[in-house]
Amino acid sequence: MNTKIKKLLEEGRVDGFWAYKTMHGFPFPWLFTRENMEELEPWKTTRARYPILKMLLAQARKNPEKTYGVLVRGCEERGLNELFKWNQLQPERVVALGQACTRELAEYCECWKPYPDRLDYGEPAAPAGESRKVKALQAMKMDERQQWWLSHLNRCIKCYGCRDVCPVCFCTECTLQHDELIPQAKLPPDASFHLVRAIHMGGRCIDCGLCEEVCPAKIPLRSLYKEVNLLVEEIFGYKPGTADGKSPFSFLGDEMLLPAGPR
Repeated sequence: MNTKIKKLLEEGRVDGFWAYKTMHGFPFPWLFTRENMEELEPWKTTRARYPILKMLLAQARKNPEKTYGVLVRGCEERGLNELFKWNQLQPERVVALGQACTRELAEYCECWKPYPDRLDYGEPAAPAGESRKVKALQAMKMDERQQWWLSHLNRCIKCYGCRDVCPVCFCTECTLQHDELIPQAKLPPDASFHLVRAIHMGGRCIDCGLCEEVCPAKIPLRSLYKEVNLLVEEIFGYKPGTADGKSPFSFLGDEMLLPAGPR
């Protein structure tokens, strides 16, 4: 893996490569360049995950003329696919190397594709056939499910962590902070805060689960977005993050096509 990254940097095919560096015993996202590529070290897949695509996007926006590499897992590859479709990143300016998630991580995430199409590192784990958590929710009666969700959503402290960590939440102006839509002084916010975000992410969420992992109130957000994605796939035949040639604009309308760069 390190040889491939070093080769990309030495040959000038990328100006920098987003991978990981161990500091104080923990892996952290790190931008490697020709100047510091000797710091590359053997990388072992762990449960530690970061919004590395968010960092890549910020760097690409600052330097649109540069090409960057990035080490991706299955969900991160899905995120890249969506960022390409929404014209937030240029495919010719990104070089991805793929790593498989461990079986334990794949089972923990209930991931339907815990490995990227391009696999440079690791062995692919079996994908989850269905989400046990979503299945349990769908087995509830409607009023019981509503109360279950309200009991969780009412713990929200409106920290915006779910939005800030999301790899495909790329808007530069957020409707969740419009006082006319969702009063800013109200804590906890009513359910509209998360319902607005869930609808906004419909057809875009790539099921990485970072929103749920970062939530200090431990709200099961991943189950909410999984259910939204199931509806999008059932109604529109669109599965976010796939490279099947389908565009989100096929059901959103061509007027939603965004120019490259920040919104």
